[in-house]
Amino acid sequence: MRKKIWVPLCLLFMECYLGMGRGIVKQEKEDVAVPVATMSPPEGNTTFIDGTTWCVARPGVSEGDLQNALDWACGLGMADCAAIQRGGACYEPDTLLSHASFAFNSYYQTNGNSDIACNFGGTAAITKNNPSYGKCVFRTSGSLGSSTAPTLAKHGQSLVWWEIASILLLSYILM
Repeated sequence: MRKKIWVPLCLLFMECYLGMGRGIVKQEKEDVAVPVATMSPPEGNTTFIDGTTWCVARPGVSEGDLQNALDWACGLGMADCAAIQRGGACYEPDTLLSHASFAFNSYYQTNGNSDIACNFGGTAAITKNNPSYGKCVFRTSGSLGSSTAPTLAKHGQSLVWWEIASILLLSYILM
C-alpha cells in the first residue's frame, strides 16, 4: 500500500514545485539568456563607502541584451518587479530602459550593493543620482521596500515547502 501512495504523492510534490515556479517566474519567452557576469571581484557595499548608490540600465546598449537582462532579473534573479507591471507605480514610462533600471536596482539593493550585483552582462551601471520620479521610488539598501506594498512571495514559497513536507511526513506515518 505504501508504494502505491508514494507515486501520486511524488507527482503532487513535483506539480506543486513546478506550479510555484510558474506563479513566481513569469516569462514570455522560453529561452531566456542569463547575463554573463565579468570575473572582477565584488568591491563590497558601495552604499556605505561613498554614500547612497543605485543601479540603472545603461543607455545605448542593445535592446536584445537589455531585454535578456531584464528577464533574468525579474525571473531567476528574483528582483521585485511588481512596480513595473501594468498599473504599478513605475510602469510609466513604459520603456525597456525604465523598466530594466527599476529591476536592476531592485536586484542590486537586495544583493549587497556590489559592482558585480550591478553588471547584468554590461547592461547596467552604478549611479549616485537618485533615479526615482513621481510615485516611483527606487529603493536603497537602507529603505524598507520598493514603491509597492511588501509581498510575502519569498516567505510564501518557504511556507509551501513546509506544508508539502508535513503532508508527506503525515502520509508516511499514517500508512
